[in-house]
Amino acid sequence: MGKSYKYELRLYIAGKTPKSTTALTNLQKYCEEHLQGQYKIEVIDLLKQPQLAEGDQIFAIPTLVRKVPEPIRKIIGDLSNEEKVLVGLDIRPVKMQL
Repeated sequence: MGKSYKYELRLYIAGKTPKSTTALTNLQKYCEEHLQGQYKIEVIDLLKQPQLAEGDQIFAIPTLVRKVPEPIRKIIGDLSNEEKVLVGLDIRPVKMQL
């Protein structure tokens, strides 16, 4: 049996565009900072697997989909606004201890 993760994220991209690369880099950074060991990122390139866009109703690229925990949430864009991404994914930033 595979490991179950608290957060299962799916990033839809269309080829290796600068925006797609930025989105993946930003997502990996936020996950390492806030979800260490609790997440799985699946990258789906719609140029290679266009049929997968329909299942999650993807209309723009890049789009991040949080599959787990439910409810499903989506964020469109290069994920450069960390606060917006964390709020959108309903991730509570870890408060720094003084």
